[in-house]
Amino acid sequence: MSRLLIPFLVVVLVALAGVSLLAGTIWLSPADVLAGLTSGRETLAGLIVTDIRLPRVLLALMVGGILGLSGAVLQGLLRNPLAEPGLLGVSSGASLGAVIAIYYGFAHLTSLAAPGFALVGGLVTAGLALALSRSGGTLALILAGSAVSAIAAAGVSLALNLAPNPYAAYEITTWLMGSLSDRSWDHVRLAGPFILAGAALLFSTGRALDALSLGEAQAESLGVDVTRTRILALLGTALGVGAATAVAGAIGFVGLVAPHLVRALVGHRPGRVLVPATLTGAIIVVAADIGTRLFHFQAGPELRLGVLISLIGAPFFLWLVLHLKRTAP
Repeated sequence: MSRLLIPFLVVVLVALAGVSLLAGTIWLSPADVLAGLTSGRETLAGLIVTDIRLPRVLLALMVGGILGLSGAVLQGLLRNPLAEPGLLGVSSGASLGAVIAIYYGFAHLTSLAAPGFALVGGLVTAGLALALSRSGGTLALILAGSAVSAIAAAGVSLALNLAPNPYAAYEITTWLMGSLSDRSWDHVRLAGPFILAGAALLFSTGRALDALSLGEAQAESLGVDVTRTRILALLGTALGVGAATAVAGAIGFVGLVAPHLVRALVGHRPGRVLVPATLTGAIIVVAADIGTRLFHFQAGPELRLGVLISLIGAPFFLWLVLHLKRTAP
């Protein structure tokens, strides 16, 4: 089953990506999509496919993939099944950066101001977490990340509390809910290099994570540089998740859920979970993005991507906590 898992996930992901190109307020046929891809912006279908839906699909693939991958790496690094990118403060820092751009009006100057500030915020909070935990181990990293995350979340709350007008508060709240609507190729070009660089760093930790599953002392006896692995994992998470949050807003639970969905099928070696978790994370976000468009088409008001994923992820999180409680020795 594990040998067929990755091909199966790839097929599902390609199928969902195809459906994502079809779905929307204006539904397109497969022939329209193919014609649009070949004709470019010369036709209405080509304009919709190339300028609206294709960048949205690519962002969903990258955002979901990096969230699933970073969750798998952090769970292996920290040896904590509840670990996910938000634990280290990257998501909260990126959210704070975007909120600063919106609060002070930079977001009105250019559409890339909020993503740019968010990316910087994610990198800064990750750097702070790493600096604060440098002399400690895994527990120190978790505590430092939690502290930085709490500070960033307090900053976001302060901005909402002191928002100069209801429109600013609404804009901040809307961004924090997470969405891939109205994204363009500029957002792909902004986030793509950072997400790919972060993914490369995270994948490079696979063999070290397998050794770390035995414990830090045992891993060091096998020649694993634990400090280097921790830096690579944190830097990869900061680059990838920071960029993902910068263009899509705060999207939770994907990094927590994706590794657990595949771990029972591939085994508990952290290195073997990385690729399936990446594909599963991408599947979750692409499917949820399609769901937001279907809900908007049926019910009228737009359901934000982060809200829909939270509605699905929160019950899974509760089940996971209860399952771990039952299976704990």
